[in-house]
Amino acid sequence: MATNKTYEKIAVGDTAELIRECSSNDLLIFAHASGSQNPIHLPDTDWTGDGQVDKPVAPAMWMSGLASAVLGNLLPGPGTVYKAQSLRFLGGAAVGDKLHVKVTATEKKPGNIVVFDVSVTREDGTRLMEGVAEVAAPTQTIEFDPRELPALLVQRYRHFNRIIQLAKTLPALPTAVVAPDDPNSLEGAMMAAREGLIRPVLIGARNRIEAAAEGLGEDIASFELIDIADETEAAGQAVAMVHEGRVQAIMKGHLHTDHLLHHVVKRDGGLRTGRRRISHVFVMDIPGRKTPVLISDAAINITPDLNAKVDITQNAIDLALSLGLEMPRVGILSAIETVNPAIPSSLDAAVLSKMAERGQITGGIVDGPLAMDNAIDLQAARTKGITSLVAGRAEVLIVPNLETGNMLAKELTFIAHAESAGLVIGAKVPIMLTSRADDGRARLASCALALLYTHWRAKGGAPAGILDRAES
Repeated sequence: MATNKTYEKIAVGDTAELIRECSSNDLLIFAHASGSQNPIHLPDTDWTGDGQVDKPVAPAMWMSGLASAVLGNLLPGPGTVYKAQSLRFLGGAAVGDKLHVKVTATEKKPGNIVVFDVSVTREDGTRLMEGVAEVAAPTQTIEFDPRELPALLVQRYRHFNRIIQLAKTLPALPTAVVAPDDPNSLEGAMMAAREGLIRPVLIGARNRIEAAAEGLGEDIASFELIDIADETEAAGQAVAMVHEGRVQAIMKGHLHTDHLLHHVVKRDGGLRTGRRRISHVFVMDIPGRKTPVLISDAAINITPDLNAKVDITQNAIDLALSLGLEMPRVGILSAIETVNPAIPSSLDAAVLSKMAERGQITGGIVDGPLAMDNAIDLQAARTKGITSLVAGRAEVLIVPNLETGNMLAKELTFIAHAESAGLVIGAKVPIMLTSRADDGRARLASCALALLYTHWRAKGGAPAGILDRAES
């Protein structure tokens, strides 16, 4: 509970202070609350100009707000009313700086007015702000529970932004886009083409594709368009073009997944490699997570057996490696974190972990069974006494079946406000498999995944600079 100090109890010389680390989220919240969108104060923003800095600098008024926080929370505390201030700003705070904020009472005036010296100092002793604040101190004791303040979610999609930017440095991927005959699917293909991620070949009903383009105001005259009205035949044409070497990826448009996968998985003329089962991987950019979270399989394998889960796990690890996650941490999910013969997914998880330990699954650190809480939350793992390199830190989640994965991915999208992208792995070429309801951004991110995965398969490594686990 926060308790104030009334005017009568305040004495000249009383002090209060707090320590606050400047974060990227602080700058974003201040920009939204104040309406100030000066790019020198915003993280993950491209800008040029004289005096450009390596890190965004906190706005001066954000620092003055820290003094207000001490006055309003600590001394005098709840019930304080700000009356006047005079401040000098001597330097800027950067993201990561630990700031010491201090107020000292210097004078008491009639009318419950108290004058304070205020200062903000960096941890190394550099003074960034100094001045005087005048407040009306409360005359009655007030207690306030800070936990009553509603939580605030900052939606930042740093991972997809970075993935897309890095993919743009690679040659565009020739891509068959199947049935892009509605605004969402065509917009995604056009966005990816403008960003230089793909060179689309549009396959589908010409009249519907052209109508969608007209509705979007897009000029598709420069793109190859193969007029095939039947969606299933369009999917077959896309697969045939892979065998002909004309395209290196397939992108799902406005058609049912089954119609596309029928041609992908068929034994004669399909895109199976004969080495590994085909599986789908969701990549989720969840606000607040240090890395993307990969979920598999949520779209193709309905009730995979152990052999299928081996391939599903390896496919997901390979995609994580293509994104720059060195030795990704893989959590095999079950309802519990202990092996129970009555719960088959816990047995599969234990076997998969042992197989990874013996080198039968490579490229990642695999552990299971893990429940969802102790897979992604370190405190939950510690509370349950689980000690491993994966528990609480999982970056790849292998689910027991399609239903679990599909629900998990959609819960993260619609409740945790995650952005999602999807890719089918294990075929001759990557397949961008998104929902017909997905927007252009999801399709753009899926194209970036396909391009990076193709580069990884060809070069044996991811381009430098995609992900940094050390970032907050």
